[in-house]
Amino acid sequence: MPISVRTLAACAATTLLCLTPVVAHADPDRPSGGCQAVTFPVPQGTIAGTLCLPDRPTDTVMVLMSGSNYNATYWDWSYQPEIYNFRRAMNAAGYATLTADRLGNGASTRPFSLTLTAQDTADALHVIVQAARAGLPGAQPFTKVVTAGHSLSSSTSIMEDIAHHDVDGVLLTGYSHALSVPDVLGVIASYYPAADDPVFAGRGVDPGYLTTRPGTREADFFDPGHADPNVVALDEATKETFSLTEYPDGLLATLPGESSLVDVPVMIVDGDHDRLSCGAGFSACADAGTLYATEAPYFAPAARLRTFIVPNSGHSINLARDTKAYQAQVIDWMRSIAN
Repeated sequence: MPISVRTLAACAATTLLCLTPVVAHADPDRPSGGCQAVTFPVPQGTIAGTLCLPDRPTDTVMVLMSGSNYNATYWDWSYQPEIYNFRRAMNAAGYATLTADRLGNGASTRPFSLTLTAQDTADALHVIVQAARAGLPGAQPFTKVVTAGHSLSSSTSIMEDIAHHDVDGVLLTGYSHALSVPDVLGVIASYYPAADDPVFAGRGVDPGYLTTRPGTREADFFDPGHADPNVVALDEATKETFSLTEYPDGLLATLPGESSLVDVPVMIVDGDHDRLSCGAGFSACADAGTLYATEAPYFAPAARLRTFIVPNSGHSINLARDTKAYQAQVIDWMRSIAN
């Protein structure tokens, strides 16, 4: 049955009435848990998500949303999942996860590109958070909700928290207040219309949606020479679209003032060779202490800021060879705030 505009508006306010469970799918790695797809109606269409439960009871869920060049596969990586799969690592640690595709990519609705903003994503994230607290299909209501963002969705995680104050922690990855303008412009220069890319051929993507040119992602998002070539190849095959209209308001969360309003624990994780987050010469990411000194002035004491640097990693820390060290640090942080 089609969903009316009035119903969609009500969804944003009430959430639970609008959840539509999709067919569950089994996860052989967790015979006592399992995963189930859910959709979240929002004014622009629907957000596609997958709820995965651990093999033991939990009252905590991590909402994992990818950045502008990725969909949910970034958190639920299929190649060598024992190394790269963040979602599976969190489930093994006893936490539920809900991976979600942003509007404009993956299985979520792709609205007309020039209408899409970061605020739309932040609003959609709020719908998901409230739904998790109210009770998702196949799960009891979660009393603790932690959001995890990457790059653009780190900014939208901040936007969601300071607007609603309804989460228990915020994990920010591929994020900082230190920007190297030449490096950012260099990455932007690798973007072109997704409609011209072989990955999106025949999908009817409107010209305002962009993606990275073939062969540019290793330099853009990895530490060249340290990435697994198979990971880089799969990264190219699963890349996503985004609209530049998502950036102006999304960048506000990297300016002084916004992040100081976050009133729950925050963890920031960056790669030591992140062109987008580490400043000129990667100076902000020399080590965890340097990143902390750079970021602490922008956060209130309530954030109880914690930082970590992934060695030999670019922007996409989930896909770095040393990503398991980062997973372990996140699990330790989660235990400090959610147990």
